Amino acid sequence: MRRQRRHGGTRLGYKKNVYHALMMITQFGINMLVPIFLCSFLGIYIDRKLDTSFWMVLLFFVGALAGFRNVYVFARKIYNMKSERDIAHGRKAGREEEGDHK
Repeated sequence: MRRQRRHGGTRLGYKKNVYHALMMITQFGINMLVPIFLCSFLGIYIDRKLDTSFWMVLLFFVGALAGFRNVYVFARKIYNMKSERDIAHGRKAGREEEGDHK
């Protein structure tokens, strides 16, 4: 019975890592797409109201820049959390442990 618990715990840890990775990928996608869609739809609305044709393109690029900024901030936050965790565990931040790099 004891083996099953340990094996089950290992599988649970693996599933947790997989779900965490999927959550991170999803978060990156949402951080990128939401500003693009919002700005594009706002540009379409303004173009229809003012009878112009350049706001959608302009606001699309503004949304893309905002999305890239969101992804950059999110990635930095993740990297800083990993660095703090490494320091708390006595490892040097930003470096792999010996044996992990092979």
